[in-house]
Amino acid sequence: MTSLARGLTAVGEADLLDFRATNTMSTIPPPDLVPASLDVRSLHLWRGERHLLRGVTFCVGPGELLQVTGPNGVGKTSLLRCVAGLLPVESGEIRWNGVSIDQCRDDFHPQLAYLAHVNALKADLTAFENIHYGVGVRNAVSSDEVRDTLGRLQLGGCIDLPARAMSAGQKRRVSIARILLSKAKLWVLDEPITNLDAAGIALFERCMAEHLSAHGMIVTAAHQLLLQGQSNVRKLELN
Repeated sequence: MTSLARGLTAVGEADLLDFRATNTMSTIPPPDLVPASLDVRSLHLWRGERHLLRGVTFCVGPGELLQVTGPNGVGKTSLLRCVAGLLPVESGEIRWNGVSIDQCRDDFHPQLAYLAHVNALKADLTAFENIHYGVGVRNAVSSDEVRDTLGRLQLGGCIDLPARAMSAGQKRRVSIARILLSKAKLWVLDEPITNLDAAGIALFERCMAEHLSAHGMIVTAAHQLLLQGQSNVRKLELN
């Protein structure tokens, strides 16, 4: 083979390698574009001698809402605490994007927003301060974003009011503002509409619908079913 032929062959092989590398990389979507999923498999939990959760299994994908229902004491809050990684289980597995949450905590926790029965507000801090510092621990949030979100939740008159001076419904709306500003894909909400009036419930349902339309996911426990009649809403009944 002549030196010219060898040179052309080398160039051709290099071009082929570049082509393969380029097309291989192009088939791998960026992390932010990979659809998230929550997969709970055969979850068992005991409370003393009581077998509270018995083989609970479900999966939630982008744009889906799962509502956990059942009578008081059946384990709804315990299930949500397990999903949030706050309560260890006896057996079973909780997976985020196919990986156990015990093995991917650094990836899972930034994508999780958890709302419990307790609002977790500092009594002497204002609504603005509670949100600005509470959210700022995890994500950068501007003053305008905080004020806009509080205004959207009809808390404009409470921005500079200390939490101890707010009504129960106002405190719940402040806690909801924290969820909205978390930028998390997965919302885990325990009785989120507690102390909300009819207008507050309707407003929060709109916020939930927007989160789902943006491919977010929600797992909630509530005595009153939310977003009823929508095809992306499912129910899991514990008994």
